[in-house]
Amino acid sequence: MSSRESRIYDALSKALAPSVLEIENESHMHSGPGSETHYKVLVVSAAFDGKSRIDRQRMVNDLLKGEMQTGLHALTQKTLTPTEFEVQKDALNFISPECRGGSKR
Repeated sequence: MSSRESRIYDALSKALAPSVLEIENESHMHSGPGSETHYKVLVVSAAFDGKSRIDRQRMVNDLLKGEMQTGLHALTQKTLTPTEFEVQKDALNFISPECRGGSKR
C-alpha cells in the first residue's frame, strides 16, 4: 500500500467506520508508474444513511481535502449504505471516467 493510499484508508476508516472499503490506485492509467494522483474508492458505511449521493461524496471529499491539496488529482468514488450495497453488490459496475487533464501534461 502506497503512502497516499494508506492515508486515504486511515482517514476514511477512522471517520466513516466502513463495512467495505476498497481503494484502487489508477494513476498508472493516467500519469505513469509510481504516481499517486488518481484513485478510486468504494465506501460502504452506515454513516451515509439518510444522506444524498452528493452529501456522501462531499463527506469523502472533506475527509481527503488535504490529499487533494497535495497532489491527488482525481478521486472516483462510489458511496453506499450497507443496505444499498447488499442490493447492488452483484451488479456493481464501478468504472472510472477517462482523465481529461492535469497530470497527463
